[in-house]
Amino acid sequence: MTAPGGAGTAADTAAAKNARGPLATVLTANAVSITGNSLTLIGVPWFALDTTGSPGKAGIVAFCAALPVLLSTLAGGPLIDRLGRRRVSITSDLVCGLALATIPLLHGMGVLEFWMLCALMAVTGLCHAPGEMARHVLVPDLAQRAGTALPRVASLYDAVARGARMAGAALAGLLVAFLGADTVLLLDAATFGLSALLVTAGLRGVPAAEPMRDGPRLSPARYRADLREGYAYLFRARLMLGIMVMVMVTNGLNQSWSSVLLPVHAREELGGPAAQGLLVSVFAGCALAGALLYGAVGVRLPRRAVFAAGFLVGGAPPYVVAALTDTTAPLLVTLAAAGFGVGVLNPILTTVMYEQVPEDLRSRVMGASTAGVLLTTPLGGLAAGFLVERAGLTPTLLGIGALYFLTTLAPLVFPAWRGMDATPTTPPAGIPDGGPAAHDPPGAGSVSSSGPSTPAPVPGPGGTRPRH
Repeated sequence: MTAPGGAGTAADTAAAKNARGPLATVLTANAVSITGNSLTLIGVPWFALDTTGSPGKAGIVAFCAALPVLLSTLAGGPLIDRLGRRRVSITSDLVCGLALATIPLLHGMGVLEFWMLCALMAVTGLCHAPGEMARHVLVPDLAQRAGTALPRVASLYDAVARGARMAGAALAGLLVAFLGADTVLLLDAATFGLSALLVTAGLRGVPAAEPMRDGPRLSPARYRADLREGYAYLFRARLMLGIMVMVMVTNGLNQSWSSVLLPVHAREELGGPAAQGLLVSVFAGCALAGALLYGAVGVRLPRRAVFAAGFLVGGAPPYVVAALTDTTAPLLVTLAAAGFGVGVLNPILTTVMYEQVPEDLRSRVMGASTAGVLLTTPLGGLAAGFLVERAGLTPTLLGIGALYFLTTLAPLVFPAWRGMDATPTTPPAGIPDGGPAAHDPPGAGSVSSSGPSTPAPVPGPGGTRPRH
């Protein structure tokens, strides 16, 4: 016999499962996609080094992958809402998977030219960022649908991403060492395909994932107005601007690390890609622990102090230690500490953005802030490759480490950063009270950071975040 209320309990359980399903889908799809990013992080630089033998050309490949990311985030915010977040995520993953699979296929046929490699990486950069951004901006709606507190979901989102990065890096290092970079790129393509399938099935019928139908028809004039609205909102808050500039600089430095400096250091001093995979995996694992720890207890702490400490620990030290040692153990310990430091950064910035930016402006503001923090990434790998060839690896590491340290002092030096702990009560100057952008965000849209080991072609959760 069925106990009284049993049917209701079963119905409630099913309803709760349906409410949590879309959030679980986005977390899983993002984890799969970021696992693929970690394969790219290690596979592409080693593929470029193996096929060209030149750090400078490896830097050019990184430039070709990063510049289109900037272009797509500059212009893509208004299109994501109009086309639909689910549709953008699926299309992005399918195009990226096809482009990545083409690289080893052409190489196996003996017809891959250097310009083809650059062009195919440019395609992945152009299409990858909108897909991640589309999933990222869904998180507040899906958290509300699941009945879960936003700070907890933001920490979980970042923790899942870092866990995927940890597993992917460890796997990639072993695969490159034993099976070759070609195999890694094929597996990366498969992860994009799986992510597209998950989003196709798991977000069907979710209103926040569908195209925006009740707004004005998209025209060139409306598109330009949408872009202006996002950038106006971003630049009228001093703290927002300060965060964007700081993370813009560190993202360029992080790009130099992940795409050129760490692969060259691993090749010349540490024994090859397996060592690089171990280092990136330990960094990501400790960053995962830092994100989970912050989600559990960090919300009670002042954001600015935690943010500044995390950046100081996670920024410059890996560059300095890599310059001063030719063994794996000291760098491994340093990257473990750096991982804990940067693990707190993305949850802080993501939570601030979700709290402050109105839902109807989220894609536009996120697109604008993501574009801002990515301005230097195309130059990071390019500059590092040529500096290594001309000045040597050790001077380049020390110079970039010094610049990183100076940049991460900003939260402790400039008064505007105190607003990270304040609750805004008035809109930024120039935005009318009660208007669609009448909120003064103390954080930076999709700005976020993760330390010196993020995938070159983007990262990170959501739009694109400062990367490590």
